[in-house]
Order: sequence, then structure tokens, then C-alpha cells
Amino acid sequence: MRSLIIFALVGIGAQLVDGALGMAFGVTASTLLVLTGVASAQASAAVHLAEVGTTFASGLSHWKFKNIDWSIVAKLGVPGAIGAFLGATVLSSLSTEDAAPLMAAILLGIGVYVLVRFSLGRPPGLNKTHTPHTAKFLAPLGVFGGFIDASGGGGWGPVTTSTLLSQGKTAPRTIIGSVSASEFLVAISASIGFAIGLREEFLDNLPIVAGLAIGGVIAAPFAAWLVTKVSPALLGTAVGGVIVLTNSQKLVKYFGITGAWSTVIYATIVVAWAGLVFYAWRSSKAPEFVPADLEAEVETDAPQVEDTTR
Repeated sequence: MRSLIIFALVGIGAQLVDGALGMAFGVTASTLLVLTGVASAQASAAVHLAEVGTTFASGLSHWKFKNIDWSIVAKLGVPGAIGAFLGATVLSSLSTEDAAPLMAAILLGIGVYVLVRFSLGRPPGLNKTHTPHTAKFLAPLGVFGGFIDASGGGGWGPVTTSTLLSQGKTAPRTIIGSVSASEFLVAISASIGFAIGLREEFLDNLPIVAGLAIGGVIAAPFAAWLVTKVSPALLGTAVGGVIVLTNSQKLVKYFGITGAWSTVIYATIVVAWAGLVFYAWRSSKAPEFVPADLEAEVETDAPQVEDTTR
């Protein structure tokens, strides 16, 4: 019962982050599960099995609100499923000693990306030329995103959503909806890969999956409330820092770094993290900048009201 409560708390934390940022459920859940003592491969397997249900519900909701481009889902999701199966197979074949640093390194890289993106990044705009994403672009992105997601315990959203948004070819809501729908295929494929690779250990993940699912359901309405109260830039920077600090500790121990050097590493991370959090907080308080050309365009498009006082 105690373990179920712990896993439910992990699910609550991951869902709050995902609901507020639109990504990072897997990264957050995997990081927290490893902290509780769950092996790397089992953590990733449990997260992906839990995501089969959550991504299906998410995709269904996006379909209802017409946020899905099915051509993107097919061109991104099928290669993503292939990459996820390969990633799950690779992670399952590694020993616990080898899997832990690999997963920590991947999560550390994703954590750095989330930290920098939400603290220093600017929201991308939509290009004037609405050329569709080609299969030559989406297929490699899907394979890479799926492999990273399964082998690292998360990363599908940070890799694919952020890349597609940076292209500016598709409306953000369509990208988010299409990526969410395609993640269902990734979660199923990764779960199959882990079921084959882990076999007996896979059944031991059911309490973890149940806890994540229960926590996710409980946190869903609070996540919707949180996104209206907390700046995504501030929350993303805070979460990114937690992921970086947590996984850097595992790598420091793996490489046997002790004494003053480990202190210097942790102090550098904490100082940089605090500075980025402060910068994100200041940025969230500053008024939004409207470019002059966009402001002029808005004024031009505004209806003209005839002056009847003369």
C-alpha cells in the first residue's frame, strides 16, 4: 500500500508538470521513479505502459477538438513506434549498472534542454509559407524521438513538439494534438519491446503503472488550474533544474567524482539554475513586447469608426 501511494505521488507530480507545460510527463515520472529506487528499465517500462491509457485519452480529446493532422500522425508516429521498440530493446538488454548511467545521461540532456528552452527561449512564430512537413523530415525525427523516449524513460514531447514548433509550418495546437496522438503508437510499441525484453520483471511493474495512473487522474484538474496560475517559463525552468540536478548526481557517482570536484559541479548547477529561475521570473513579470510591424498590421486591420461629432 505504501508503494502504491508513493507511485501515485509520482504520477501526481508528473501530471502537474505535463499539464502545465504540455510535455515532460515521461521525463519527470522516470526521474522520480528512479529516485524511489526503481530500476531504470523498469521505470521506463512502467511509464510507457501507463502512457498507453493517458495518450489514448489525450489523442481522443484532441481529435474531438479537431487539433490533429493525421498525415503528421502517420509520418511521425509509425517511425516513432519503430524507434521506441528499438530503444526499449536496447535498454532491456543492458544490465542495471549499464542502464542507469545511460538513462541518467539522456534525462540530463533533456533536462538541460527544458531548462534552457523555458528560461531563455522565445515562443516561435508561424511562418507565412504554410508548406507541409515532409516524410523525409518527420520520419527521422520520429525514429530519433521514439528511441530517446524509450531508452531514456521520456523525451517524445521535448524532442518532437519543440522541433516542429521551431519550424513554424503548422499551428501550435495542431502540432501538440498530432504529437499527442502519435505518442499513443510510441507508448504501445515501447511497452511491447519492454514486455519482450523484461518478461518476468514486466509484471512487477503493474503496481507502478496503477500508481502513476491514479496519480495522473487525481492531478489532471489541478494541472489545468496550475497552468492558469503559474508562468510556464518559471515552472519549466524549475522542473528542468530538478531533472538536471537529480541525474547529474547519478553520473557523478557513476564516474567516481568525489570531494571538492563534486561540490564544484553541484554548486555550479545550483547557481546557474537559480540565475535562470530568477531570469524566468523577471521575464514572466515583464510586459509582452509587440513588434512595430505587427502593431501596425493590427491597427490597419481594425475597423475604422466614422467621427460623427463634426
